[in-house]
Amino acid sequence: MTDCSVAFGRFHHALAVSCVLLAAAGHPAGAQASDGGAEGGAVRAVVERYLYGLKHNQVDSLRAAFWPDAKLLFVRRDGTLGQLTQPEWYAGFASSAGKEEEGELGIAALDVTRDIAAVKVVETYPRSVYVDYLNLVKVAGQWRIVNKVYTSNPR
Repeated sequence: MTDCSVAFGRFHHALAVSCVLLAAAGHPAGAQASDGGAEGGAVRAVVERYLYGLKHNQVDSLRAAFWPDAKLLFVRRDGTLGQLTQPEWYAGFASSAGKEEEGELGIAALDVTRDIAAVKVVETYPRSVYVDYLNLVKVAGQWRIVNKVYTSNPR
């Protein structure tokens, strides 16, 4: 075998192994991931409440969507991890309470597995685009956002 065919053989083998691992990781035994399923509507309703709160600067709508101790995390400009508490985040809406924001907000992806869910949200405003990854948990029969990790880019 030439060096080229050996390298290609190794590449082909690595590619095949990667494909098998990706396929297995995408569907672990017993998992029932989906884009909604039976609980999808309830998860969407909570996320839509969140989006309404953002769009209309309605803190009550945000509070209804979030677990009281939910974490809001982001990467600061200096590369360090930042975190907002619920009260800090809600205070940021005070000056614009009830004012409708310009922009398009929507759900880009939704994945529900039994009593947990992950939702990707994209918020396109005139000056920036935010991407949020929300984790939701169904507690005592109700879905709530327990974690938000977000980033933004100027337009």
